[in-house]
Amino acid sequence: MSTNGATAVSSSGTLSKGRTQSLPGFDASAPLLEVTDLNVRFPTEDGLVHAVRGVDYTLRSGEVLGIVGESGSGKSVTSLAVMGLLPSNARVTGSVKYRGQELLGQNDRSMSRIRGKGVSMIFQDPMTSLDPVYKVGAQIEETLRTHDRSLSSKAAEARAVELLELVGIPNAVERVHSYPHEFSGGMRQRVVIAIAMANQPEVIIADEPTTALDVTVQAQILEVLQTALQETGAAMVMITHDLGVVAGIADRVLVMYAGRPVEIGGVEDIYYEPRMPYTLGLLGSLPRLDAPTRERLTPITGAPPSLVNMPPGCPFAPRCPLHVDECDAAEPPLYQVSPGHEAACIRTEQVERAHGHAAEVFSDTASDAGLAGEALPADLALAEGAGDATVADAPPADQTEPVTGAQRDTGSILSTHRDPTDGDRA
Repeated sequence: MSTNGATAVSSSGTLSKGRTQSLPGFDASAPLLEVTDLNVRFPTEDGLVHAVRGVDYTLRSGEVLGIVGESGSGKSVTSLAVMGLLPSNARVTGSVKYRGQELLGQNDRSMSRIRGKGVSMIFQDPMTSLDPVYKVGAQIEETLRTHDRSLSSKAAEARAVELLELVGIPNAVERVHSYPHEFSGGMRQRVVIAIAMANQPEVIIADEPTTALDVTVQAQILEVLQTALQETGAAMVMITHDLGVVAGIADRVLVMYAGRPVEIGGVEDIYYEPRMPYTLGLLGSLPRLDAPTRERLTPITGAPPSLVNMPPGCPFAPRCPLHVDECDAAEPPLYQVSPGHEAACIRTEQVERAHGHAAEVFSDTASDAGLAGEALPADLALAEGAGDATVADAPPADQTEPVTGAQRDTGSILSTHRDPTDGDRA
């Protein structure tokens, strides 16, 4: 293992010391990805949908960039434009450079040389990104042999087994011959990650890899992604709608709304000193385990605007608690609020005063007289003189209904034999 934790693939299908070199023909000293003024439009019956509006970012070696926003904010379309996977009717303008070479406008053969080896992608839904009629091992082997024609089928299978073990799939020697439907959702996502890291790419784009997974599996998938970065030495673009997902993995965060970046900065800047009301609202909608008191979450009312014929002004203005008439005059550009931190808002000073506390800005949706200021149950239990918690023998009278004797007997039988792990089933 090398000092940077990265390894390379040998012709025998095993990991060898060292790091694979950049693709020949590219400038190894240039940034990995340079996205400049990226715009994507889709013609529809209702008009031209401007799905991505002027996205800019630069990704350097070993860096993790988190792209965050609600559904429909343009996150996935941006990543598909970088990979050259948008449908033919998409109108893409701007610039996407990998190691100094322009990717926009290249044909599929040229892009196939880059996909998987230079830039790979973890798609949002593993069930649709895996071919259901091929075994998972065959799909990993195809990825390997596409970029290394000298790799034998036996060596490719050995490498596929090794990759499945690396992403935490037990009994990989046998599971390599399984079909996608024989895996759970979390295991399928691990297979997709194994395919993405198979050729040790320099950039991994993860498009909401934890969507539709429960929180325990989410944590496991994030650990697997960390392993992928360590094993490949790659940089990553992590796309998600959940700011909590990128908290422990990203170096910088780009927040998107209505197809464009509205705030970009380091993780600490975004989490502790956000300057855009939308970012503050996203943070306020997450439960905080370190909150000193019980506080209501602060939802953002309303919905994102239509991307067809958008009106002038800030697109977040109809949902913003700090909205003033000046917000409707023109869409604000990204203003630099501190070194390496930019926000598209004309009222950044008012947001700064909140210091990351969403309830101070979103006061209308955060107010709750029943919860505000109350101590948490854990604090009450640890307080001086606090005794063991007591449980009432019966629920309050206003929460029960009279039942007949037969019903009462039936209820006692059910409560006796019901699996204690069963929950309400709606």
